[in-house]
Amino acid sequence: MSEHRTGVGWDVHRVAAGRPLVLGGVEIPAQFGLEGHSDADVLAHALTDALLGAAALGDIGEHFPNTDPRWAGASSLLFLRHALELIRQRGYRVVNVDANVILERPKLKDYRERIRQSLAQALELPLERVSVKFKTAEKLGPVGEGRAAEAQAVVTLAAG
Repeated sequence: MSEHRTGVGWDVHRVAAGRPLVLGGVEIPAQFGLEGHSDADVLAHALTDALLGAAALGDIGEHFPNTDPRWAGASSLLFLRHALELIRQRGYRVVNVDANVILERPKLKDYRERIRQSLAQALELPLERVSVKFKTAEKLGPVGEGRAAEAQAVVTLAAG
């Protein structure tokens, strides 16, 4: 019987003027972006943590500390690909990913397929194994007030 592992990732970033909004490696037209050391791709960060967690390999901050100038402005897809390589080195493969992006605005439904395709390419998965959903926080809390964005991710790995 094949071993399966599940990982959960979560990330949050403050909204920041003058930065691009990048989700899943796709730049989304918006009047703001997210604050962070890298490109602040909250979705890629949550997925990276989910992959690392499923293989018990720590978290994104251990591999890519925000105090390291090498990662300033870096594409978060680099982090995602690094996590993929690490899990493969340990004999695992990604079965599927499922993620939520929680953001009041802009509406993201028109970017779903581009984001899924970007993540599928980065993870070397067929498109049908990558799910991305968009939610609002119904005007509650920092996300609902438009001050932050969140992402949640779950990944399933299989041995072999």
